[in-house]
Amino acid sequence: MVKLLIGHKGSGKTNKMIDLANDRVENSDGSVIFINKNQRLMYDLKYRIRLICMEEYQGITNTDEYVGFLYGIISSDHDIDMIYIDSIMKHSDVTLGDLPEFLDRLKKISEQFEVDFTVSISAEKEEMIGVNFDGFEVLN
Repeated sequence: MVKLLIGHKGSGKTNKMIDLANDRVENSDGSVIFINKNQRLMYDLKYRIRLICMEEYQGITNTDEYVGFLYGIISSDHDIDMIYIDSIMKHSDVTLGDLPEFLDRLKKISEQFEVDFTVSISAEKEEMIGVNFDGFEVLN
């Protein structure tokens, strides 16, 4: 399952995602991953959540490389239950035009490996041209 948090900057997406991650790790037998641009959320997340900071992976510059990065994360831990991706458009030069293909690929990864994703996107639903929202859960 891929869940989406949509809205412009300052609409509370990150705080909601932190709350979701902290709740999930308490009720999960698997691993919970939180991907963020930097380390600033380190103390907001419960210690059992693995925080991955994209500033450390500046060589990832497009959605193909980002998807490969996700495959690497999943292959390194077969117990991953949930991956949170905060502000995807701040990672790896992902643009609104990249979202339809990226989200479809994410849905396929989720189905193949039984890993849930929650992704926050700094845009309104109307701006996400070409995204087919069937099969995605919009949380806000």
